[in-house]
Amino acid sequence: MKKLLWTGLLMSLLMPVSAAAQSVFDGTWKLDINRAQLPKKPDVLLLQDGMYHCKTCVPPIDIKADGQDQMVSGYPYFDTVSIKVLDDRTIEETHKKAGKTVTTFKAVVSPDGNTATWEFSDSSATNAAPVTGKWESERVANGPVGAHAISGSWRSMKIENMSDNGLLVTFKLEGDIFTMSNPTGQSYAAKLDGTDAPYKGDPGTTSVSVKRTGKNTIEETDKRDGKVIGISRMTVSSHGKSMTITVDDKLHGTTSEFPAVKQ
Repeated sequence: MKKLLWTGLLMSLLMPVSAAAQSVFDGTWKLDINRAQLPKKPDVLLLQDGMYHCKTCVPPIDIKADGQDQMVSGYPYFDTVSIKVLDDRTIEETHKKAGKTVTTFKAVVSPDGNTATWEFSDSSATNAAPVTGKWESERVANGPVGAHAISGSWRSMKIENMSDNGLLVTFKLEGDIFTMSNPTGQSYAAKLDGTDAPYKGDPGTTSVSVKRTGKNTIEETDKRDGKVIGISRMTVSSHGKSMTITVDDKLHGTTSEFPAVKQ
């Protein structure tokens, strides 16, 4: 009986230790877009003489702005783009893949021309409901005289009303395996030794590698067909309730930072 009592006491003492040993990364996190630091590099657009040019898209887009689907190449998420001019301050942009609409944008320039609001619905990399929301940009350079109001250089200021499926991510570290999953269907399970592992559910990311760069920091490297396209660093705070995610977008040459809160 004494041995049984001692065993039970020992187990009760060990249980909190096991719980405390859980990784600080484990759990579901929600991005706080109100405190996000968005890229400083502006997007450069030109809509003039019936043609639309996205000069900072990778690769650049140069198509007719006649509301019809125009073929584009070099994009894993879509293969056609259409630009429809609704009025002198408003356009609609639609992306399709294999004839199916995957992303829609409606851009409205303010009457003074200094800001633009972009409402979007994006299902280009989701196996569930589309991610929806809007963002606001400020003008940092004008377009040429006579061009549509959307022309010029625009810097993103803030994101608003984004659906939860675009804000939630779940991490788990078990042994040397770090896993990620989210509501839109992306996931991976990668060793912390920096070796490549499959990135599932995203046509634009084919592999991923992860490594621990600090006690509470993990670095994720995303690749497309062997080429690095982005590096993210997830750092959990000392109290374990918040995380800072910095994103280095190698394709577009931009950086951003997103605070996240454990749910």
